Order: sequence, then C-alpha cells, then structure tokens
Amino acid sequence: MTRFIFSVLGCWLLIAQVAVAGQPAPDKAPPAAPSQEVLEKEFAETMSGATLAGRFTLLDASGEQPLKEDRYTLGKVAKLKNGFWSFETRIQYADHDVKLPLALQVKWAGDTPMITLTDVAIPGLGTFTARVLVYRGHYAGTWSGGDHGGHLFGKIVKEK
Repeated sequence: MTRFIFSVLGCWLLIAQVAVAGQPAPDKAPPAAPSQEVLEKEFAETMSGATLAGRFTLLDASGEQPLKEDRYTLGKVAKLKNGFWSFETRIQYADHDVKLPLALQVKWAGDTPMITLTDVAIPGLGTFTARVLVYRGHYAGTWSGGDHGGHLFGKIVKEK
C-alpha cells in the first residue's frame, strides 16, 4: 500500500513538473505589439503597387458555381480620414475590366486589416458589400452584389 501511495505521489509530481515546464517564464514579457501607426504604414506599403490575384466563388439562386479568377491591381493606397483609405484600382473578373479610384473603409482586428464595403455603388460593376481580411501576403473574405455573392481569396503579389 505504501508503494502505491508513493507511486501516485510520484506521478502527480511528474505531471506537475511537465505542466509547469510548459508554461512561459514569468520574467519574459511577450513581444510588444506594433503601434497602430506602424500597422497602417505596413498596410499602405503592402497594398500600394500590389496585385490581389485569386479566385472567387459565386453563390446564386442556382447554387454554387465553379471557382472563377479575379484580379485587383492596385496603384497607390493611402489613409484618408475617419477610417477610410484611398485605393487606386483596376478590377478584372469575367468580362469586366474597370479602372477607378475607391474610398473604402478599413477596420482593424488587432493587427489584421479588414477592407469593408456596405452597399457601395461601383461604377460599371454594380452595388457591392464585402468584408476582406488581409494578412501575411494573403486575402480572404465574403462579397455580395444584389441577388448573388460568395467568397474570395488569393495572394497579394508585389510588382518587382
């Protein structure tokens, strides 16, 4: 019986040591998060002169259709007031190829920017709502335009 008690105590001590060893050292603080100013500067640098090259899904009354290609070629991207950003764009998908400036709202989830549109009329294309996250060279989100919508995703490619 004594051996059993010592065995159980030994197991508990071993488990406690493993649990404590897995914890970060209390004297090491996590790295400081970049300031909002730094995040915004990085976003502008990442997006300016880049191409968002990817695919989108189309969900409509007939159901989901196969993936289709889209490209968003960007010129200068710069912060405006009240959370809005100026995007010089060329939007290409299906038989559409439109070049125009857009003022789009960008919201932040911690260090992740999200481009938002809510019922925004885009000349030559229609009225759209979208939420697009941008992170580490990729983008992903949802979009809708009237009676259809879907998902979009791809890579952010910088021109050399």
